[in-house]
Amino acid sequence: MNNWPRLMVGEVCDSIVDCKNRTAPKEDFETPYKMIRTTNVRDGWVDTTNVNYVNRETYEKWTSRQIPIRDDVLLTREAPLGEVGKIRTDENLFLGQRIVSYRADRKKIDPDFLLYSFLCDDVQGQIRAFGSGSTVEHMRVPDAKLIKIAVPPLPIQKRIAGILSAYDDLIAVNERRIAILEEMARRVFEEWFIGTSDEMVASVDLIEFDPKEKLNKGKPIRFVPMSSISETHMTIGAVQRRASSSGAKFRNGDTLFARITPCTENGKTGHVMGFEHNEVVCGSTEFIVMRARSVPPAFVYCLARHSAFRKHAIQSMGGSDGRQRVKRNALEQFTLAKPDPLQLRKFDEFASPAFQQILQLAKQNTNLRATRDLLIPRLVSGEIDVSEAPKPVAAE
Repeated sequence: MNNWPRLMVGEVCDSIVDCKNRTAPKEDFETPYKMIRTTNVRDGWVDTTNVNYVNRETYEKWTSRQIPIRDDVLLTREAPLGEVGKIRTDENLFLGQRIVSYRADRKKIDPDFLLYSFLCDDVQGQIRAFGSGSTVEHMRVPDAKLIKIAVPPLPIQKRIAGILSAYDDLIAVNERRIAILEEMARRVFEEWFIGTSDEMVASVDLIEFDPKEKLNKGKPIRFVPMSSISETHMTIGAVQRRASSSGAKFRNGDTLFARITPCTENGKTGHVMGFEHNEVVCGSTEFIVMRARSVPPAFVYCLARHSAFRKHAIQSMGGSDGRQRVKRNALEQFTLAKPDPLQLRKFDEFASPAFQQILQLAKQNTNLRATRDLLIPRLVSGEIDVSEAPKPVAAE
C-alpha cells in the first residue's frame, strides 16, 4: 500500500460544471452540434454517434457555462447514477440533462487517471452514498465536488493511466473492426437483395417469428436483458443467470428485434452468437425473435437492420403513450424481392465468416474489459505496482 494523499476532486480540477437542467430542442436532421445524453456515457467512453442534434443557437445557449472539450470526464448524476466517460473527440458537443463535467488541472492530475479513479469501486461507492435516500437515485451538484480520490505523483499517475489506456485502446480497435465487418455485410445485403422484382415475398415466407422453444426444467437459464442489446451493432453484452424461464426464447443464429418504444426507434437489435450448441436462452419479453427459414441467419439480421424494414416496424406501433409496441404481424407481412438461391449461398459464404470474426473480437473485448476492471482498483489505489500489471495482447 502507499501514503498517497486523498483529495476531493474539486481540489484537482480546473472546473466542475453541471449541465442545464432542461431539455434542449432537437432537430430532425444531422447538424454539427451534438447533445450528449446519459445513455451516451458508459464504461469510460462517451458515444458521439447515437446522439440528438441541435442548431447553432441552441448549442451556444447550452454551452454558455463551458464548452466540452477532449479529455473532459463526464459523470451521470441520475438515470443512471454513476456512469463515467471521457470525451475523446474534438466535435461540437454539449451536455444533456443530469451530467456533470470534470476538467482536470493537468498540473495536479492526469485526465486518464481521473477517469479510472471514477471507475474504481471506492469512488463508485461514494457516488452511490451521495445518491442514497432518494426515490430516484441522484447526486446533487455540490456533492459532485466532494468525491475523494487517491492522488499519487503525476509520473505515477501517467504510468497507471498508460497501462489502463492500452486496454481501452485495444478495445476501441476491436470495436472499429467489428463495425467495419458488420457494415460490409449490410452493404452487400442491400446491394444484392434490396429492390423491386417481378416476384415479391412476405418476410414470414423466409423467416419464422417468435419460434416455440422448450426448456429443461430445473437448470439455470441464461438471460439476455434489453440493456445488453446494442443500438448500433449486433454483439450482445452482459448475460445474466436466472432460475425463471419467462420471456422470449432463442438460440444461436436468431435475431432479436426490440419491439417497444424507444428501443425500436433507437435501433436495438442483436444477433445471437456464442452460446452452447442447441442451448435455449431467454430474454426480455420485449424481443421479437426472428429465425431463418430458407435464408442464412446473416440475411435475417441484415434485414432487421435495414432502414425500410425498421420504418415499416415503427409505423406499425400501437398502444398507450410511452408504451407503444411493434405488431409482429406487421413484420411478418413486410414484403421484399424474392432472393435468388445462388446469391443467398454466396452471401452466406461471405457473411458467416465475418460474423464469426465479430464474435471472436467481441469475446476478446469481454476478456480485455474484465482484466482492465480487475486492474483499475488495484492500480489507482497503489495496491499493486505498475510494473506488475499485465499488458494487453491484440487478437491475431
